[in-house]
Amino acid sequence: MAGMGAFVAQYDNNRGPDQQGTPGFMGSNLFFKGHQTLKEQLQSMKDKEMLEAMRKIVEMVAKGQDVSDLFPDVVKAVVSKSTEVKKLVYMYLVRYAEEQQDLALLSISTFQKGLKDPNQLIRASALRVLSSIRVQMIVPIMMLAIKDSVSDLSPYVRKTAAHAIPKLYSLDPDQGEQLIDVVEKLLQDKTTLVAGSAVMAFEQLCPSRIDLIHKNYRRLCAIVADIDEWGQCAVINMLTRYARTQFVDPNRKTEEKDSDEETSEDSEDSEENFMNSLQSGPIDAVDPDLRLLLQACRPLLQSRNSAVVMQVAQLFYHCAPEGEIVHVVKALIRLLKSKRETQVIVLTNITTMSAKYRKLFELHMKSFFVNASDPTNVRLLKLEILTNIATETNISVLLREFQTYVYSSDKEFAAATVHAIGRCAAEISEVTDVCMHGLMNLISTKDDTVVGESVIVIKKLLQMQASDKSGIIKRMTRLLTTVTVPLARASILWLVGEYVEKVPKLAPDVLRKMAKSFADEEDIVKLQILNLAAKAWIVNNKKITLLVPYILAQAKYDLNYDIRDRERFIRKVLCPNSENPSPLEKYAKKFFMTSKPPPNLRSTFKNRDEYQLGSLSHMLNSNAIGYQPLPSFPEVAPDSSVRTVVDTSWAAQARESRSSSASATNHKTKGFYSSEGDTDEEDSDEEDSDSEDEESDSEEESDEESDEESDEDSSEEEDSNEEESDKEEDESSDEDSSSEEEVVKKPPPKTKTSKKAKPAATATLLDFDEPSAPPNVTAPTVPQSSVTLDELLGDFGTMSVDPASSGPNYSLDSVRVTHDLLHRMSGGGLAVQYSFPRSGTISGAVPISLVLNNTTDQPITDVKVDDIDLKGGVEFSGFDSIPMISPGQSTQVGININFNDTLQPAKFTLCSSKGRFPCKIQPPVGELLSPFVVIESDFDSMKGKLSGMHEVTGECGNCGKDPGTISQLVSETAATSICFSAETNCLKFASKTAAQEKTLLITLNVGEIIKISVNSEAVVLGSMILKDIIKVIEA
Repeated sequence: MAGMGAFVAQYDNNRGPDQQGTPGFMGSNLFFKGHQTLKEQLQSMKDKEMLEAMRKIVEMVAKGQDVSDLFPDVVKAVVSKSTEVKKLVYMYLVRYAEEQQDLALLSISTFQKGLKDPNQLIRASALRVLSSIRVQMIVPIMMLAIKDSVSDLSPYVRKTAAHAIPKLYSLDPDQGEQLIDVVEKLLQDKTTLVAGSAVMAFEQLCPSRIDLIHKNYRRLCAIVADIDEWGQCAVINMLTRYARTQFVDPNRKTEEKDSDEETSEDSEDSEENFMNSLQSGPIDAVDPDLRLLLQACRPLLQSRNSAVVMQVAQLFYHCAPEGEIVHVVKALIRLLKSKRETQVIVLTNITTMSAKYRKLFELHMKSFFVNASDPTNVRLLKLEILTNIATETNISVLLREFQTYVYSSDKEFAAATVHAIGRCAAEISEVTDVCMHGLMNLISTKDDTVVGESVIVIKKLLQMQASDKSGIIKRMTRLLTTVTVPLARASILWLVGEYVEKVPKLAPDVLRKMAKSFADEEDIVKLQILNLAAKAWIVNNKKITLLVPYILAQAKYDLNYDIRDRERFIRKVLCPNSENPSPLEKYAKKFFMTSKPPPNLRSTFKNRDEYQLGSLSHMLNSNAIGYQPLPSFPEVAPDSSVRTVVDTSWAAQARESRSSSASATNHKTKGFYSSEGDTDEEDSDEEDSDSEDEESDSEEESDEESDEESDEDSSEEEDSNEEESDKEEDESSDEDSSSEEEVVKKPPPKTKTSKKAKPAATATLLDFDEPSAPPNVTAPTVPQSSVTLDELLGDFGTMSVDPASSGPNYSLDSVRVTHDLLHRMSGGGLAVQYSFPRSGTISGAVPISLVLNNTTDQPITDVKVDDIDLKGGVEFSGFDSIPMISPGQSTQVGININFNDTLQPAKFTLCSSKGRFPCKIQPPVGELLSPFVVIESDFDSMKGKLSGMHEVTGECGNCGKDPGTISQLVSETAATSICFSAETNCLKFASKTAAQEKTLLITLNVGEIIKISVNSEAVVLGSMILKDIIKVIEA
């Protein structure tokens, strides 16, 4: 036994301090023996041993070990005079106060003494322990402790009191009225350390008491940048809800005007108006208090805390004008480089934003390309965003990217990519045929998941198209022998049944094959087999007289009751092989073959817009516990005067007395017996003041910076006076009165005033007469652009064409088609025509020839280009100013415009002595190309690489035109180069886009029916070129 005891002692000594006292294989005796040493150290009178014991205990608590049996000994250590020991004791008590409530109640008096400790950390710790005891009988003691701590001189103790309020409210909700008064006092605290905790207590206690926020709104906006990060999230979330209840929707009138414009203009103009709103801002003025909130929170987009950035983003999304939401884009893109967990949350919120405002993230499209290391959930979110921001200009890039994603080893991601291609085809009509062709190619792949999803998407696209579908349906029915995905097989059967009238011979054969495998099919496939049988019976029941009863007989004894019910319904309506006809048989066609609306391929994230951005409910797409819906904007804004606070401090009174004395000395009233000399003196004074005003105007630029510095200094002095006012109120009234008299007697400083004097500042916290940044927040400034047009365009700035000699020489012989740019009636006698000469091309830019004709009998002078308005990366290089155009004379000049391979118009203003006239040049699609010389072998090689989704095909009838005539028509339609082919009746043309130099190949097989194919990376341009060529040939 002695040897066993020595072994046990040696085992316990070899264990570390973190392992001593834990139950091991030796039994629970070792557990208590390890704690016995700690108990002896706690009972020691030496602070050094008590401190060492407490450090070991807190270390064990941090590692998750149970040391609750030491609670009585630790409580006794509260009386220690060592501050370090008290801190560790209170850390332990906060952890176990809820578990050992009976023992904690015995030490209530000790905790109450701790509330009066000189050390602020001890006072805060005592209050934290007291609020952790969840016993109803100490509620009055907790209430008194919180009320005393709210008035504590230490902001840390007041912050702890704010944290204790929700604990007391959850313990006894009847104390809510008293706690609301405490929260109101905490909200008025001027310390930034307390503000965040006070707002959090307000949110948990009385979030509907908006009246408590009115007087503190502007101050919270002013100090939000100085609050801790945890508090910033709470404050911004609360202010977002406040803004939704106190301000009208800043986009309300903008939306009404946009809807009116959409009814009167086409889709391009409405999309252009939306982009203008994003760049120029809202049409209507924003409430000054809402503007203050947005300006105060915008610098927080640079915060290192991703939660703060997300809170600011949701504030701008829910409350800011549409034109200002663009400010959050770069901050959100920056968060994509964070940890994976943060990345998922940010992408989820970006997906919702892009579903509503697709133009916001279009410029950052490459940031959402999928990486090989991305997990599946991140890939799906990025794919959703890419689909949301797809437009006619970037669809070719996205389709190339999707073509890679389809062959991914991640089956779920590959299927989602196929669905994304279908959405792009449904939303962008220019690429519908291309996407359909690509999806049909995916059907022949070996991946069942991709094939099944392709069939489902093709089915939905066929419902949306009005073209002939018989060829595609016949090709898809062949897949029934290979496709195993139940949903895909059901989709094929649905297509055959839906369009059974167009394929009457195919339906009986498909029904015969499916009848053999009816018993082995999934339930969803069985239901579609029954539907197909009913529809085929309605169209032609002669060929399936025995087949339909056979299928119904199998369904009659199926295990699934849905299938049995469907069989029973079909039998009663159609009555095959029944002598008594059913009265419902005449309505059978309405039951089974009624027309169905096309499906709506939309983003699954659009319904998440009802939840507040960044919330848990938005992440889960369902109401989480405790979620409060975001309130709607009011129709009429409530009274804004409730947010005005009158400063009654001593410093404010001193400023008022000083301003009143200054006004009394400056304004001299005229007496009843005033003489003419007085008036003369006043006139001379006015002249002197005028001269001083002129001097001040001349010195305004030099004094501007000094005036701003003096204003900032004075504001800082006033703020410091206000903060020191509370301390000075405790002094004697004699000192206050004497100080006030000194302030009043002090003469006002002599300052130079401008002609338009500003009104005197009111005694409010903030002045909203002029837009200004809140205190302690750096206002975002909009830099005045001083960059010239030549600097912006780089090399394009040197493309100006002098009418005399400089620049390329455009001849009238090279001009093909002339367009009117400015009519003589609209231009005050100045008529301008433009054409595309296809000569003198500069890399990336399209040369345009302008002919300016003076139709008046007077000279027109100073003709130049001004107010250039460009969108979508378009670059413009104009001509030098033309000094004069003589009567009846014309002048030819050249300009160069880089349209960036888009149809975005180049808008500018043509100025002359006759006035300013807005002009717009929009190029034909064929003029965005430049000829590209290539031999036939290279042509065929490049065409082979641009197959699949990069190929657009079509055909048209030949109206007796020979290949030479057709070649000339194609060359006139598009700037291409003829590639000589060895094949007869085969015409080949090669070109590249002017800006991005993307290859575009055109092939025509001439016969009775001309077959045309266009291969290009620019899919949208290729489809438009195809339409133009067909239109020209058939004309």
